[in-house]
Amino acid sequence: MSKITAAITAVGGYVPDYVLTNKILETMVDTNDEWITARTGIKERRILKDKDKGTSFLAIQAANDLLQKSNVDPKEIDMVIMATATPDMPVAATSAYVATQIGAENAFSYDLMAACSSFLFGMSTAASYIESGKYKKIILIGADKMSSIIDYKDRTTCIIFGDGAGAVLFEPNEEGLGIQDEILRTDGNGRQSLKIDAGGSLLPPSNETIANNQHVVFQDGKTVFKFAVTRMADVSEKILERNNLTGDDIQWLVPHQANNRIIDATSRRMNLPNEKVMKNIYKYGNTTSATLPLCLHDYEKKLKKGDKLVFAAFGGGFSWGSIYLTWAYDSK
Repeated sequence: MSKITAAITAVGGYVPDYVLTNKILETMVDTNDEWITARTGIKERRILKDKDKGTSFLAIQAANDLLQKSNVDPKEIDMVIMATATPDMPVAATSAYVATQIGAENAFSYDLMAACSSFLFGMSTAASYIESGKYKKIILIGADKMSSIIDYKDRTTCIIFGDGAGAVLFEPNEEGLGIQDEILRTDGNGRQSLKIDAGGSLLPPSNETIANNQHVVFQDGKTVFKFAVTRMADVSEKILERNNLTGDDIQWLVPHQANNRIIDATSRRMNLPNEKVMKNIYKYGNTTSATLPLCLHDYEKKLKKGDKLVFAAFGGGFSWGSIYLTWAYDSK
């Protein structure tokens, strides 16, 4: 009997209509288009303006896009994993609501949170369930409404983040396609450098935390950049070495879209030319859990069965890692 591997067999994506450009940000904070573009590579980002809609709305749109394109009956879905740093609400899992709304009535579901590494860690989790042989169809969604936790008076963070969602379907494969290897890491010493102070059990919401603006993202940009630029490149290089691969063997790098300089540093360490690097940071910014699946969504038509892909991400915690995957289908 052939070994079961976990392969991605369908992709979906969604971004909101509203475009927040660098020019618009110039009217909101002390910044300019040239400064933002030079330091991040971002020109614009999408924002979900409707205050009555949360991360679940983005996730539902991406999952429905996947289901429609793949013609999969949602009742056949065994599991829905929701990778997100911005759940709709505490306690009640956003994934459960999303699964119900897309008609996945036979699925169980839960949320997974590892900041910007959430989707990458979710890939490992979904693969393990598939490889166990117990489950046949798992939808992994990466979605975040980052605009809900960003201070648009803080130019160090408001220029970076956007809203969006992407989804992939994992199924068993007996051709040796799908996830081949992974290197996943965390380091809690980075906890203070990328965080939201209040809202958790350590500092519950209060009039004081609201007055002190402690419910928005804080980022020590220099520390995060220094750590991310080395760690993301380190694991991506190591996964090549461990699998006896070179940049020539890889068709695509699928990097977390946090900063253009971090992406470029990773691709250089892997000896990959720009044409082998997926990038959409210029039009979406950093959508946190959604960056990796949105890359797949945007580049899906360029992917071919047998293509070797390396995924890389870095996020709060600190958390980071790399996954080596062989693509399982030709786009229609």
